[in-house]
Formats: sequence, structure tokens, C-alpha cells
Amino acid sequence: MYELHYSPGTASLLPHMMLRELGVPFQLRLVDREGGEQAGPAYLKLNPNGRIPVLVADGRALYETAAIALHLADRHPGLAPAVGAPDRGDYYKWMVHLANTTQAEFRAWFYPHEYIDDPAHEASAKAAAGKRMMANFGVIAGQLEGRDWLLPSGFSAADLYLLMMVRWGRTLPHPAREKPVLAAHAARVLARPAVQETLAVEGLAAPFV
Repeated sequence: MYELHYSPGTASLLPHMMLRELGVPFQLRLVDREGGEQAGPAYLKLNPNGRIPVLVADGRALYETAAIALHLADRHPGLAPAVGAPDRGDYYKWMVHLANTTQAEFRAWFYPHEYIDDPAHEASAKAAAGKRMMANFGVIAGQLEGRDWLLPSGFSAADLYLLMMVRWGRTLPHPAREKPVLAAHAARVLARPAVQETLAVEGLAAPFV
């Protein structure tokens, strides 16, 4: 059985949705972020970076959101094209792009102080991150135009990842949902029972994006 160390609405949302979509047994372990549990010795043994999530499987702790997602999709069919399938390369492309570009930029948006030495530049660093994020969502919307899902073959873990990013993007000066194609995609993903169950268990209330 898997054990997911999570905090509502954080990057653990992706593996949480995936576990429910896949229908595999798992347990949730709430991390008290407000109390700093992620920086405590017990959690640091699981993830020395002190970030959420961690997935414990077969007695081994796995961290990094994208790594957890790729691992789950490989172990349980249903959320990724098969190895060698025409869409497998695009699947990797989207998972890595959402991790390395979209999610990474959000770090600068939510925690601009980590990217500067002079506190006087914090507002400028945050504003610049916001501009990069909004431009990135524009690129994603252009790629998604005319299709229901990111992959031609259908729904995948990449769509769940994008929903999480669009949800986080509700905090931008021009929220990601303002792009009709992203709003429509989010609505399709949100309509999935496993996604709604995840949101309910985490205590997340509408509007979700």
C-alpha cells in the first residue's frame, strides 16, 4: 500500500488525484505545514529538501512531484501511453514541461524572497515571475487549442498536472482560467469523479481554478 504525505492544495494534489484515478490502495499522511512539520527531523528523513509531497512505496520514500507521477503511471496502466506508443514522447514532454517550466516558475511567484538578496527587489521579482507565468499559460493554451486533452490519444496524468497548475494560476494578475481553452480543459478534468473526491477529501472549496 502506498503512503502519501500531503498538504491540501500543494504539489501533493497531483499524486493524490492520480492515486484515486488509478484506484489503488493508499493512505494519506497529513503534513502540518503551518507547524513546520516538513522541516522537522522525521520528515527530513523522507525528503531532505523538506518539500511536499513524499510517496512511500515498498518501504522506500520517493519525492519530487513529477517523479512520483511518472512512477505511479508506470506501475499502474491508465494514465500514460504505453512505452513505444506514438504519444509517449509527447507525454514525457508535457510532464517535464509542467514540472521544469510551469511549476518551477510558480516557486518564484509564491516565494520571490528566495530569488533575491535585497528585500527591496521582492515586488519586482514577483511581478517578473507573474509575467513569465502568464506567457507560459499562453503557450500551453495555444498547444491545447482544438483538442480536449493534452495528448491526441486522450486523458493522461499530464491533464491532471495541468489542472493543478491552472488552479495555482488563479492567483496571477490575469488568472489562467481567463484563457477559454484552459478554462474548458479545467472543467473537463474537474468533472471527473476521482478529481472531485480528491478535492473533497482535501477540504478544497470552489472556485477550484
